Amino acid sequence: MKKSKKTKPIFEVFSADLTTFVDLPLYSNTISAGFPSPADDFLERKLDLNQYLIKNPSATFLIRVNGISMTNAGIFDGDILIVDRSLEAVSGSVIIGVVSGEFTVKRIVKKGKKLFLQPENENYQPVEITEEMNFIIWGVVTYTLHKV
Repeated sequence: MKKSKKTKPIFEVFSADLTTFVDLPLYSNTISAGFPSPADDFLERKLDLNQYLIKNPSATFLIRVNGISMTNAGIFDGDILIVDRSLEAVSGSVIIGVVSGEFTVKRIVKKGKKLFLQPENENYQPVEITEEMNFIIWGVVTYTLHKV
């Protein structure tokens, strides 16, 4: 991770803490975006966010985003991504990749025999991955956490 005095790190990487459990109420009915309805009668069970969000704990990490190249995918500056390294990236997956030693979050797209890292912001251009580049996929993004 490169740092300079004037810029924030590209990413902050965290491991998932699975030692704490927070059981939150989970209601069996869906929520209306229109007229509100009382929901207490529909309390189904408790939900542990670790169990819901993290399917492969030993292969999962969290990473904080710095930048705006993925805003049209709902990934914003400061968001925390949940990344699973055990999943296989397929064309269309949002991935954490390392290109020539630099971390990036992009959608991976295969067009014929060519592979691209596609941003989700019209102000950024796709990057074609060539054989000469040092490129690895670090993991597949499974969830994005951000404030509303």
